[in-house]
Amino acid sequence: MKLLQAYKFHLIGLVVGAVLGYLYYSQIGCITGTCAITSQPINSTLYGSVMGVLITDFFKKEK
Repeated sequence: MKLLQAYKFHLIGLVVGAVLGYLYYSQIGCITGTCAITSQPINSTLYGSVMGVLITDFFKKEK
């Protein structure tokens, strides 16, 4: 339980980033299919989740 509380913000960032990454793929995407990140949904979802974790890491307070 303490592990979940320690990484709560990272997990929230992971989920929100993955959802936003998929939404970016589905709404904007890549017309030609040659874009490295947005040409496939798995790529944009993984990229979004990594970015979500990195962004939430900025807001985590050090003890």
